[in-house]
Amino acid sequence: MQETRLDTARIRVARRVIDPVFLDTPLYRCEALEPGLGCTVSIKLETANPVRSFKARGTEVVASLLADHASRAVVCASAGNLGQALAWSGRGRGLDVTVVASRFATRAKLDRIRALGAGLELVDGDHEMARERAAAIARYDGIRLVEDSLDIETCEGAATIGLELVGTAPSFDTVLIALGGGALATGVGHVVKALAPEVEVICVQPLGAPAMTHSWRRRRVVTTDSTDTIADGVAGRHPIPAVLDDLLLVADDAVLVQEASIVAGMRMLLGHAGLVVEPSAALGIAAILEDRDRFAGRHVVTIVCGSNVDVDAYHRWVGAAPIRAS
Repeated sequence: MQETRLDTARIRVARRVIDPVFLDTPLYRCEALEPGLGCTVSIKLETANPVRSFKARGTEVVASLLADHASRAVVCASAGNLGQALAWSGRGRGLDVTVVASRFATRAKLDRIRALGAGLELVDGDHEMARERAAAIARYDGIRLVEDSLDIETCEGAATIGLELVGTAPSFDTVLIALGGGALATGVGHVVKALAPEVEVICVQPLGAPAMTHSWRRRRVVTTDSTDTIADGVAGRHPIPAVLDDLLLVADDAVLVQEASIVAGMRMLLGHAGLVVEPSAALGIAAILEDRDRFAGRHVVTIVCGSNVDVDAYHRWVGAAPIRAS
């Protein structure tokens, strides 16, 4: 495999600085999902932790490095999950954390960021505007800017999930990974292609937020003017060139799924796996629903990457149709 920005040796070291509460997350076959999907399905569950997403694997690495610096202040832009994770990791290491987010972000995520002790600044725009404001704060105050997916720590922290996947048995044929900024996809993809190259790495993004998928397909950065998806955690408009370069080396495919399929995936995960998940975490199930023939006969792992969801919105989505047992 051609070299990405990631390093497998550093990823192994990262496991030693990440709080064990975020490591060795459940990985299990979910037979109840299989009749409706037509393939063997295993779940890698990244929601059973204090911030209910995979993001803390990366922020733990960031915070462990910052704890040794004279300047202990840090700022990031977040749709919600990264901000919670950085607030949690920073609180445990005495860091001064500021999170910039859209005021239209999921209320539950914003409330949790505040509860974890981080400063929260809201902007009257989307996540891209939050990124611009966070960068301005970092420049003005001379503090560390954490940029999800660009900062290698966020990718290599997420990559520890890949180490856990390839170290298990029985083996699997395909891994489905939610694609937003790219930290999860490039991190897990790097490890899988380095240690289990026969496994197909498929990234999944909403049709209403397709920038990174279009970029992967055209092998150049493609931006969009807006996003239109309930999957706020992956709703970026401006892919980062260096992250795209990594993705081009580790992803076998990138697919787009419809909103109805995302909702159907959330319902299936609730009804057949007992899991309340945010829309981004249902992207893998949505991909199987939209192309059952492709996955028929395969053993597929899907990474359930987050469960920070607005309760009222969740009930509107999942409660819109009855959940049928398989």
